[in-house]
Amino acid sequence: MATALPTAAEVQAALAEVADPADASHLQRFFKSGPGEYGEGDVFIGVRVPVTRSIAKRFAALPLDEIDTLLDSAVHEDRLAALIILNAAFARAAAPRTLDLDGQAAMVELYLAAVRRGRVNNWDLVDVSAENVIGPWLLDRPRELLFELARADSLWQRRVALLSTFAFIKAGDASTTFDLCERLLDDRRDLIQKALGWMLREVGKRIDERLLTGFLDEHAADMGRTALGYATERLDPALRAHYRER
Repeated sequence: MATALPTAAEVQAALAEVADPADASHLQRFFKSGPGEYGEGDVFIGVRVPVTRSIAKRFAALPLDEIDTLLDSAVHEDRLAALIILNAAFARAAAPRTLDLDGQAAMVELYLAAVRRGRVNNWDLVDVSAENVIGPWLLDRPRELLFELARADSLWQRRVALLSTFAFIKAGDASTTFDLCERLLDDRRDLIQKALGWMLREVGKRIDERLLTGFLDEHAADMGRTALGYATERLDPALRAHYRER
């Protein structure tokens, strides 16, 4: 007799069982869910990330349609669990022994649809997923999708574009990161500034510091303070001061 596949409702019940109202209050403040803040209206039940990860691991066999249902939950931790489960499913589909291109394509389509309908809508949700789904999918494919996302009005779509390039950086390729950063230099939203500077810093850390300083030689004067601060964190203090003075 076949074992029944898990459901979104079962994931939600498991998360609700360990929810802590005190943690919920803290998380709502931490993720800026108040009026006029970037996470306005988001709902937290109070489950810390390590606990969410352990629960997501128990539901690794959650079908894609149930992952999609979970992504439509009003509860932040439900959506985070859905993305962690999706990450693991994508990694399995991309593994050499279980390579499943059709499965990967279906997951990318599901993920992009969720991003575009506003379900990947806080920085932790973007950061846990973009480099693990979109990034590896586009490693050996055309990357125009990222420039489309970078042109979107949505802050979260623009951050997805930048964070997806983390996968390229880890593979030794800074080209798309630089192209996107040039296009987003004038974006002064704090979460874009931080993402932009972070990805530039990772280029210097993981590939070659000379690539980072070459970009800064050309663009430091046009960068926001936050982006420049993040990008130069690991540089020699004198060199860091040089760029910040510009």
